[in-house]
Amino acid sequence: MKVKNKLRLGFGFLFLVVMVFGVVSLYYINRISNNAKFILKDNYETLNYCREMRRILDEHSLPLSTELTQNFDRELQKEEHNITERGERQAVAGLRAAFNDLKSKTSAAELERTERMIRRQLANIETVNMQAIVRKNEQTRKSVDDSAIFLGTAAACTFMLLFTFAVNFPGFIINPLHTLLMGIRAIGDKNYKQRIHFKKNDEFAEVANAFNDMAERLDDWENSNVSQIMSDKQRIETIIEQMRDAIIGVSENQEVLFINSAAKNILNLTGDNMDGRSIADLAKGNDLLRSIIEEGKPGRPFKIVVDGKDSHFQLETREITVPNLTANKGPLRLAKNSAGKVYMLRNITEFKELDEAKTNFIATISHELKTPISSIKMSLKLMQDTRVGSMNAEQQQLLEHIKDDSDRLLKITGELLDLAQVETGNIQLNFVPSDPQLIVNYALQAVKFQAEQKQVTLELVQDANLPNVTVDVEKTAWVLVNFLSNALRYSSEKSKVIINLKKAGEMVEFSVRDHGKGIEEQYQKRLFDRYFQVPTDGQNKSGSGLGLAISKDFIEAQQGSIGLESALGEGSRFYFRLPAA
Repeated sequence: MKVKNKLRLGFGFLFLVVMVFGVVSLYYINRISNNAKFILKDNYETLNYCREMRRILDEHSLPLSTELTQNFDRELQKEEHNITERGERQAVAGLRAAFNDLKSKTSAAELERTERMIRRQLANIETVNMQAIVRKNEQTRKSVDDSAIFLGTAAACTFMLLFTFAVNFPGFIINPLHTLLMGIRAIGDKNYKQRIHFKKNDEFAEVANAFNDMAERLDDWENSNVSQIMSDKQRIETIIEQMRDAIIGVSENQEVLFINSAAKNILNLTGDNMDGRSIADLAKGNDLLRSIIEEGKPGRPFKIVVDGKDSHFQLETREITVPNLTANKGPLRLAKNSAGKVYMLRNITEFKELDEAKTNFIATISHELKTPISSIKMSLKLMQDTRVGSMNAEQQQLLEHIKDDSDRLLKITGELLDLAQVETGNIQLNFVPSDPQLIVNYALQAVKFQAEQKQVTLELVQDANLPNVTVDVEKTAWVLVNFLSNALRYSSEKSKVIINLKKAGEMVEFSVRDHGKGIEEQYQKRLFDRYFQVPTDGQNKSGSGLGLAISKDFIEAQQGSIGLESALGEGSRFYFRLPAA
């Protein structure tokens, strides 16, 4: 019998057992539900009619008015059509006779006697229905108990059937799979003589035939290609050994496949033959190797002392792929399969030294430029003082141009100094709890004159009850001023720039939106790169291309995030988010 037919029979049996138990359960549950409804419906309505009639007598004096008489008669008619218990009909008939008698009486004594008769008949009706409720409740409880016993017995029988099935049926599937698994493990141990045979004519027999065909092909391949493989292996090992970069190969079982002399020297590993050893054992007493294996991220730089000199290395990882034989009815084919990783430490000391020299050069030049630029600004201020002497309009215009260029040079040198501080990792942050609105107000005051000169309206929109942020106020305000300066530069006259403060989850978001021409999508991803500048039409002076890059470093150093949203013709929105205190 085929495996799929076995599964169909097995699951069909399970389905049948569950269906039978479900039908029986639904029958008894429905029976209990009907009994409960039977208790509540008629008897409850009778008690309700009696209560209404008693209320009319309790709340009104005799004789009753025409309206009250009609209400009483209506409730009595309902009761006459709802007689369900033995003895109830006589009580209702007596109630009707007493009520008819009540309508014809006029003296107080006769009315009082008739009222007592009516109340006695109402009590009799209520007593009959209450006794019926108690009796039917007992019957229903007994029915529930009987149903519970029956369902419990049925559940126990069903459980035993399902348990027996669950214990015995998997053997039809698991035993052949176990045999197949043992055969696969034997092939994994390179025992290509292993064969599997099943007597039954089912899918497992077909799998066994395919397995035997695969093993036979592997055996042929092993015998015919071993020498070629060994030759290629020695050639590859020789190439790896001669490479100057540190290289470590680790298998999928975390065993060393190869490790060259450069890696041994850098990682201070001793021993001649390390192939086949567990990488975890080698890393136990070697913190550097453990950090490479456990925490190694591609591109992560390392600073290591090699031969008494600080050297810088960059970690790279590569997946090892090896041929994996796949058995087919057709010709033998090769497939790629992952078999471990290669860790490479590339020596980037020379590039690191050049980068540090560049950073130091920029910092030195920027620092040296600030003094003469400041001196030029002071001289310009003195020349514009009328006490020194007056100048004509052309001279005044030239001084304004010189002043603008001096301000721009001073800003660029300041940004270069900030960049040098960031690249050397010497960002000094003074974290203090601060109100976000105070940071915004500080930035608005810094650009107020620039906005007035261009007649641009600065509008602040903020959420109520914003939490404080723990930040470096000066650097955060510097970023916001940079956003505002850019927005003012690219905004048209008499336009509006919107500053928004709002809560964004566990963060506080600062954003600046202008209504300029916007930024093309091709430039948006590079806008925070150093020295990148969006091509302009010549109407706006371009900066150094460092402001946004430094802003990103300042915000990310405070565990925040920065970004922008822009579309051509719709303006731009620059924002950054900082963690709430």
